[in-house]
Amino acid sequence: MKVLHVIPSLPSVRGGPSQAIVEMVHALRTYENVEAEIATTNDNGVGLLEVPLNRQILYKGVPVRFFARFSPRWASLREFAFSYPLTQWLWKNVRNYDAVHVHAIFSYPSTVAMKIARMQGVPYFVRPLGQLCEWPLQQSARKKELYLRMIERANLNGSAGLHLTSVQEHEEISTLGLMANSFIIPHGLQFPRVFPQAPERLRSHFNLSPDEPIVLFLSRLHPKKGIDYLLKALSQLKRQRLTLILAGNGTPEYEQNIRDLIVQLGLGDRVIMTGFVQGDLKQMLLQGSSIFVLPSHSENFGVAVLEALAASLPVVVTPGVALSRIVTEHYFGQVVSLAPDDIANSISSLLTDADRLATMGSAAKAFIENQYAWDKVAGSIVKMYVTSVCKP
Repeated sequence: MKVLHVIPSLPSVRGGPSQAIVEMVHALRTYENVEAEIATTNDNGVGLLEVPLNRQILYKGVPVRFFARFSPRWASLREFAFSYPLTQWLWKNVRNYDAVHVHAIFSYPSTVAMKIARMQGVPYFVRPLGQLCEWPLQQSARKKELYLRMIERANLNGSAGLHLTSVQEHEEISTLGLMANSFIIPHGLQFPRVFPQAPERLRSHFNLSPDEPIVLFLSRLHPKKGIDYLLKALSQLKRQRLTLILAGNGTPEYEQNIRDLIVQLGLGDRVIMTGFVQGDLKQMLLQGSSIFVLPSHSENFGVAVLEALAASLPVVVTPGVALSRIVTEHYFGQVVSLAPDDIANSISSLLTDADRLATMGSAAKAFIENQYAWDKVAGSIVKMYVTSVCKP
């Protein structure tokens, strides 16, 4: 079976979905008789990736075709990721695939891939990336409502299935009255090597005391993530010894808003902003911190939470994070309301009980390794393809 994956952007700066599709395609290609590859644009946030265009290359170990993104000065048009070369290539080549797997909606590459596959009778699956959940739909609500009614609803209803990553995402999407089948298949995870002496090296790296408690936020810096609530919670813990590390990047305007709030709350000596992290520094943060906090309004899954649990790192999350259900069920941390008081109380109670943190962490790692390995998840995706496409 030959499957084409389409996503607007692929670089790590775009966060979890871009990382997940590379790992997904790599895992799918280990299955006999499955050929998976990616088509995308050279989008790289405000800039462009320096990669060969209009031909297949190996990118992070998987076959990818990059096409030029239209790059006007207006941010909203850049974000839409219009690409005429991608459109031309899809129109000429999509019928050469047994199925198309589209990642994201409300973006030109995804929309045009669904439309062309539908017109040419090629089965396609859609992973909405949580963009059909309640909170994301409330942002720019009128524009999305119009886009959904005029274009995307027909594309979604014409799909062979919606690839959803959690029960919570399925429950929120069910209110939209879409007609397509739904398949709930979580993200997988590539388990990193153990980073030697991570706690000691992490504190040394940031010139902190060897026993300094570290609260880690590792995600995209975006209003959806509830960082303002986290900072206000920290301002209530002035008598508690800890350092908050904000690892991730966002738009220059939002990053400045966060810096201004840090100063306003008098937290300049207690918060470290690292910018985007990857590789050894990322693993040092995950494996060396004390707890992980993601007080997000909405996460259809929460890859960063999965990474934290796999690194034996207890978590504090809000109900908007889909993985909060397994956190509650298996006691891998605490689930709190999106309120500074509750977040502060949770952080404080966890940091004062080292034995409980160790027990939570070891249990979380064992569970994630058993349930979320990519080979297991890829098998479920292959089954989705086969049962929907290869009908007798």
